[in-house]
Amino acid sequence: MIESLPDRRHSAVVLIVDDVPDNLSVLHDALDESGYTVLVATNGESALQRAAQALPDVVLLDAVMPGMDGFEVARRLKAHAATAPTPIIFMTGLTETEHVVAAFAAGGVDYVTKPIRAQEVLARMAVHMSSARERLYEKAQATQARNALDAFGHATMAIQLDDTARAVRAVWQTPLARQLMHDYFGAAPAQSPEAVLDWLRTESSFAANGREPRSLPVTRQTEAGARQLVFALQQRTGDDDLLIVMREISDAAVVDAMVQAFKLTLREAEVLYWVAKGKTNRDIGDILGSSPATAKKHLERVYVKLGVETRTAAAGIAMGRLRQLNLNVSS
Repeated sequence: MIESLPDRRHSAVVLIVDDVPDNLSVLHDALDESGYTVLVATNGESALQRAAQALPDVVLLDAVMPGMDGFEVARRLKAHAATAPTPIIFMTGLTETEHVVAAFAAGGVDYVTKPIRAQEVLARMAVHMSSARERLYEKAQATQARNALDAFGHATMAIQLDDTARAVRAVWQTPLARQLMHDYFGAAPAQSPEAVLDWLRTESSFAANGREPRSLPVTRQTEAGARQLVFALQQRTGDDDLLIVMREISDAAVVDAMVQAFKLTLREAEVLYWVAKGKTNRDIGDILGSSPATAKKHLERVYVKLGVETRTAAAGIAMGRLRQLNLNVSS
């Protein structure tokens, strides 16, 4: 379960930046009476330092100050990841259009004109802090959900296609997705191999027409045996990007799935696995380091557990269940 983010509505931190002491005093008293924790700065440099240290919930920022003005302060706050989400409300006596535009261009979410009316400031602060908390919570949920998928071996990535379905970029990737793309394709972050892009272009059109998109299996050989990476196209994200889930399948993963699905011992599952791959009892004995007779005895117990009498029937049941689990047994 995703834990709730800290709720700071009753102890929210407000940073007021203004070089005029009277303005600071009026706002400080009003905010303090309303239960906010209030920090003050009288110039741009000290504002940046306090913001970096305290990470306020909102910044009330004077536009015109000697030295570094409010527009530059806002740009620097937005340039740093820790303070970028913080809503900035400009306080200014400048009402000309170009100054209002400059305030928003610098990263402000709102502005109030001087002389400051405390109740108006309080109302606007409440709206913007609420929106900022919601965005932060949604981002935390998305991040934790992606990490959870990684933990269960399901790597995820979001892909953005342009209107022609030709240009593409990876909008985000979980750490496991990034590692798998590198292992299988040598792909750098944000790159997608042409084979994956061709599959995406075809299957995304199927999905748009209501047809079930097909998965894409990609196999590579390692010293430990064959491993397979299966791409599956999911629903579009909230940003209308294509969401891809990847899962790596190895011989060991398939054997483990057989153990769980049919209540087999590990050795019985290994024998059934190689039967499904078309191997004879002699082949299986050589692979597992036992005799053909031992392989046959294990297989007979498999027959009983599966309720079948032949190799073909056992292999068919195994393959059918693995397909249900989106696992493949390649010969």
